[in-house]
Amino acid sequence: MDFDLPAELVDFLAELDEFIERVIKPLEAEDDNIRFLDHRREYARTDWERGGVPTDEWEDLLFRVKRLADEAGLFRYPFPTEFGGRNGSNLGMAVIREHLARKGLGLHNDLQNEHSIVGNNVGLLLMLQYGTDEQKAHWVDGLAEGRRGFAVGITEPEHGSDATHMETTAVRDGDTWIINGEKTWNTGIHRAEADLIMARTSGKAGDGLGITAFLVPADSPGFEVLEYLWTFNMPTDHAHVRLTDVRVPDSAIFGGEGRGLQVVQHFFNENRIRQAASSLGAAQYCVDEAVQYAKERKPFGKPLATNQGIQFPLVELQTKCEMLRALIHKTAWLMDRDGAFSVSDKVSMCNYSANRLCCDAADYAMQVHGGMGYSRYKPFEHIYRHHRRYRITEGADEIQMRRIAGYMFGFMNQRAPKGVVED
Repeated sequence: MDFDLPAELVDFLAELDEFIERVIKPLEAEDDNIRFLDHRREYARTDWERGGVPTDEWEDLLFRVKRLADEAGLFRYPFPTEFGGRNGSNLGMAVIREHLARKGLGLHNDLQNEHSIVGNNVGLLLMLQYGTDEQKAHWVDGLAEGRRGFAVGITEPEHGSDATHMETTAVRDGDTWIINGEKTWNTGIHRAEADLIMARTSGKAGDGLGITAFLVPADSPGFEVLEYLWTFNMPTDHAHVRLTDVRVPDSAIFGGEGRGLQVVQHFFNENRIRQAASSLGAAQYCVDEAVQYAKERKPFGKPLATNQGIQFPLVELQTKCEMLRALIHKTAWLMDRDGAFSVSDKVSMCNYSANRLCCDAADYAMQVHGGMGYSRYKPFEHIYRHHRRYRITEGADEIQMRRIAGYMFGFMNQRAPKGVVED
């Protein structure tokens, strides 16, 4: 086995680093943009008078960064060449996302809202895989440029992890569908053109089949945002929405009637491995910073780094980083070779392990840094609060472990759902 990264990927990382130093760092220093990244970050980013959503200034700055990255030929790395991309692999995206997250907070990469100079645009990948010709014509260019997007409505107020028991329904009425129900955690709906709503169209509660995905325009009559759910880490763009007799045409169906859950599963597998890599990168950043500070800080006349009570916890964290990195690289490589559904158990292993590791690393970095580590003058509290979310929202730890157990004990199969053709 050869564990060396492909030469073209190593070259791309160098290209990213050069762009960050030449373009991104100077932009952070302009017009007090650093306020979005220093101890003022939560308040600078949050429009407290508008439901706690991100400020226009913050999101406009992030969009400017994406445009600069796109002009430099970086933003579309994972997309097919026909859409201006570089046919980036899952392994490539895992390595890139770890690399960027390991640099800490910055305009190059902000995990709180999935912003990056290399687009993690799973919505585009899903559109290319499942969209109709009509849907692709409408969405692809805008998705590729980062100027158009859709939210995803899966979770319901009374049914969190149990997506198959959703109460949202869609009933056919001639050549249209009438949708009724509620969804929570509709991330990004404040700017999204549409919400990808999962609704039961046939079958009974608990059935995997019979759930259909609909691209519902956010300005549809009967579609309303009830509130934005305030969270551990602000700002919030996670909405609770209600659909009351919302009518959409047949052409709004995404991925085929009754096959919405397969779209969701594909989305999760693609996103979870990349999110795991980001959590690993953030964890490694916390370890690196703690090691450096322990060598510099000299209470009682000697560096903290000389104390085994400081060394050993960091050794444990570094060891976990190394082991997890090997598993993430292997899993992403297998996804490239055999398809996204071929390693669902390993994707779950990577995801819940990485999210736990990041929280542990951020927590211990705070401890090593003492009072300043607990303050907002260091980024560890921000990293902890954000990544604590992923132990729930990317599939709760327990759901991930249950999924792994399903493959271990033979209750589930490692294969793409019927009708799904993987590249």
